[in-house]
Amino acid sequence: MSDKSRLQLSNEALSYYERGEEEQRLSKDEGKLEFARTQELLSRFLPAPPAVIFDVGGGSGVYAFWLAQQGYEVHLIDAVPLHIQQAQNFSQTQPNYPLASMEVGDARQLEQPDKSVDVVLLFGPLYHLTERSDRLTALREATRILKTGGLLFAIGISRFASTFSGLFQGNFNDPEFVEIVRRDLAEGQHRNPNNHPAYFTTTFFHHPEELKTEVEEAGLYCEKMLAVEGAGWLLQNFEENWNDPSRRERMLEAIRWIEAEPSLLGMSAHIMAIGKQLIINN
Repeated sequence: MSDKSRLQLSNEALSYYERGEEEQRLSKDEGKLEFARTQELLSRFLPAPPAVIFDVGGGSGVYAFWLAQQGYEVHLIDAVPLHIQQAQNFSQTQPNYPLASMEVGDARQLEQPDKSVDVVLLFGPLYHLTERSDRLTALREATRILKTGGLLFAIGISRFASTFSGLFQGNFNDPEFVEIVRRDLAEGQHRNPNNHPAYFTTTFFHHPEELKTEVEEAGLYCEKMLAVEGAGWLLQNFEENWNDPSRRERMLEAIRWIEAEPSLLGMSAHIMAIGKQLIINN
């Protein structure tokens, strides 16, 4: 196992991802909403191809390959060796849209020159780096490699995600889950001590303002704070709504209406911060 992956991820998180399920997560259940909305937001704000994108913590490359198909130069970095292996395997199925590189790496130490990248995606590191100092290091690395005018798209899990999912799924009947949520709300530190398969793994859950503050403290201007799924992920009849094209579009439209409403950001499972590099790095 890579030393880099050990540095960035807890043993619990590594074990969780080595189950191999992340590759399919965005193609089923509420993950389809997360995927569609993230694609929508990227399409709205990304510079035109061929811009250089570093997808840091990009898993098996679900977003990276989608972006490569549009003509971007995409570099994929992830802390889990299995994810890079899965990306390499998938790459063989689309030889006309290769990634520029795929490697195991640490978000806190990017092997890339200063001011050389148009876009950095941080879609996993900010919740798997549970210490604030580590998250700031990762954000400062993104800031370092971004060109002036370059964009960071950073995602955090909402501080209130477990509370909402527990209410809608009935998990509060489990005393173990109650204790997990108590700690989430008090500290943002999410733990699953008995590795319950439905209770995720070792992570940090952001308050929306906390995510914005960290992006700004790293030296970027935070242009946008946006809900990814909004309240859509909490629908009890999600599949029924998603599989009906007209219902799906109405749901997506409603999410767009309130995606930037500060008082509702925490209801979304995932929150996206968009930061811009305004200062020439020294």
